[in-house]
Amino acid sequence: MDFMRMKTIGLGGCAAVLLLAPAMLISADNDEAKLLPDGPGKELVVRMCFECHGAGNFRKSRLSRDGWSEQVSDMVDRGAKGTEAELAKVVDYLVLNFGKDSKININTAPFGEIKNVLGLSAKDCQAVIDYREANGNFKNVDDLKKVPGIDGQKVDAKKTIIVL
Repeated sequence: MDFMRMKTIGLGGCAAVLLLAPAMLISADNDEAKLLPDGPGKELVVRMCFECHGAGNFRKSRLSRDGWSEQVSDMVDRGAKGTEAELAKVVDYLVLNFGKDSKININTAPFGEIKNVLGLSAKDCQAVIDYREANGNFKNVDDLKKVPGIDGQKVDAKKTIIVL
């Protein structure tokens, strides 16, 4: 009898987790969306792209207009939905914020973006994120040099593409 009671509680607990999981994912998506740069097309990117993946998929890339157009076309082929005008706005947003010459916001950038755009090692990327979480947003680019283990010369070499 006790086994049956435990089994019921266990199943109820599983059911609760299954019911809460979508809400937790929506919350994570909302948090991730808040970290994206504001601007025309942001809401479309969140609505259309976050249905299948998070911002990490595109934040780590720096593509040309043609490259982003190809990526958006691929997403449409995989099921993303939007009008031609909406898709054009998504491409415009991605080009403006994650195009070839786009800068990286070190206060909002996730691991993959820091690694790919700044060319830091995985260990250094994690150190930047850990430092940011422990000490709050960086106030200036030189604050990155305070991160234990970060090579100041690497920071200086990338200063022109780092924003706060």
